[in-house]
Amino acid sequence: MKKLSLEKLIEKYAVKNALEHGGKSNPKSVLGKIISENHGLKNQLRSIIEKTNQICEKINKMNEEEQKETYNSFLYKQKKVKKKVLKDLPEAEYGKVVMRLAPFPSGPLHIGNARTAILNDEYVKKYNGRFILVIDDTIGSKEKMPIKEAYNLIIDGLKWLGVKIDEIVYKSDRMKLFYKYAELFLKNGWAYVCTCPAEKLRENRKKGIECEHRNQTPEKNLKAWKKMLSGEYKEGEAAVRLKTNMEDKDPAFRDRVLLRISEFDHPRVGKKYRVWPMLEFSWAIDDHELGITHILRGKDLAMEAKMEKFMWNLLGWKAPIILNNGMMRIEGAKISKSKAQKEVKSKIYRGWDDPRTWSLQSLRKRGFDPKSIRKFVLDIGLTKTDIKVPIENLYRENRVLIEPKANRYFFVPDPVKIEVSEVPHNITAKIARHPDFKERGFREIELKQKNGFSEIYIPKKDLKNKHIRLKNLFDIELTGKKAKFLPYKDKNVQIVQWLPLDCLECQVFMPDGDIVNGFCEKNILELEKDSIVQFERFGFCKITEINRKITAYYAHS
Repeated sequence: MKKLSLEKLIEKYAVKNALEHGGKSNPKSVLGKIISENHGLKNQLRSIIEKTNQICEKINKMNEEEQKETYNSFLYKQKKVKKKVLKDLPEAEYGKVVMRLAPFPSGPLHIGNARTAILNDEYVKKYNGRFILVIDDTIGSKEKMPIKEAYNLIIDGLKWLGVKIDEIVYKSDRMKLFYKYAELFLKNGWAYVCTCPAEKLRENRKKGIECEHRNQTPEKNLKAWKKMLSGEYKEGEAAVRLKTNMEDKDPAFRDRVLLRISEFDHPRVGKKYRVWPMLEFSWAIDDHELGITHILRGKDLAMEAKMEKFMWNLLGWKAPIILNNGMMRIEGAKISKSKAQKEVKSKIYRGWDDPRTWSLQSLRKRGFDPKSIRKFVLDIGLTKTDIKVPIENLYRENRVLIEPKANRYFFVPDPVKIEVSEVPHNITAKIARHPDFKERGFREIELKQKNGFSEIYIPKKDLKNKHIRLKNLFDIELTGKKAKFLPYKDKNVQIVQWLPLDCLECQVFMPDGDIVNGFCEKNILELEKDSIVQFERFGFCKITEINRKITAYYAHS
């Protein structure tokens, strides 16, 4: 990264200070920041004080929009991109690492799931290994059922993230394998079929009392097992339990369920099976059968890991290495797949790409570059501690990637029509498509006048200002919804976007589900669908529909 000159360094700190303190930078604060981080400049203190005062004075004459543009120029051009290096996997052999992701298909992957997917992908690439996507479509609950569309949505989301999938496995295709091992456990006396009522069982486990079925002979257990398969036992009447230790200090580990009856219409296999394995049982079998060497798992799944290890010991299998990952809570993003499934089904959400789902599809629709999500994840890395991360961190990474691509356009939200008097003639504003890339050319917006009057739209929020500058046009003096033409004056006035009446309707879907209605300039018609733009003084958006009414999805500011 090219080192900043002293003047640019002062300007960077000055404009940042101004934005943090109501538009006015404090020379003393700026000077203190520079000296504290650049001790070698102390011998130039006199000249630095003079330059700092001059630059702060210049920054303080700028309006808020100009200050933001100045600060962004440092953010985009001077940001040093560091490649996050992941810690080595223990006992990993190059070319022999096999890892898996096992999502339950109750919906698409969301921003939280992306962390595990990307970390798996990065490690597999690091060791030239294999990545297996295991669709964990075995058993759910009435609140969280597998749904047909989730299968393709999961694969689509991973491909968009750039995750290379070497093999796709569906657990619903492996039921006979699970049944084979269930019978092995029953024959060996490692498990038993329990028909105790749920309340009695919970009480016994809490007290460490063995179930009356625990010491049944293998023959009796196998007979009961066949009744489970044939339908003689109904849902909730029987389950296969693993014999652990009824005196284990954790009551939850005592004789946990391995398989149970669940009668539902499965999206892939219909009603072919009525006895389904619990996750820890199917994981224990598949992690061995698929040759998994390393497992990335949230530390909240410690019980499942304990169960797997117990079963691997019974079977005499070498255990894969489990690496626990702390929980990641993203502040500013409300993520709930079960809530999303309910709201999509009831049509409260507009589909799985509704911004409120926080699915990968919704982020793509909002205009996120998948590389920003990968950078966001790798900056956090693999950590055992629980962390809170502001969503602004993701926005910052995405901003760096899309800002150079996003041409500028005017969008007037919540528009108000203003009549401007004393306009001397028709005026055509010539505005750069991108301030940093003049080679992309200019947009033109024509404002016509008749008998000295013109009509324009401006955002309603800007009516509170008495004197404003219409960007790249002229100044106006406002009195309610009437305005008078003013030539440019050397004043620190608010610069606002504007539009003539000859413009396009535009609606912008916001992350919280709100819709912002307004108008955008007709130059938007030069774009292709799915272009990323920056609506000036509004934010980055993805244009999803282009016709007489423009539809866009808001990414972030």
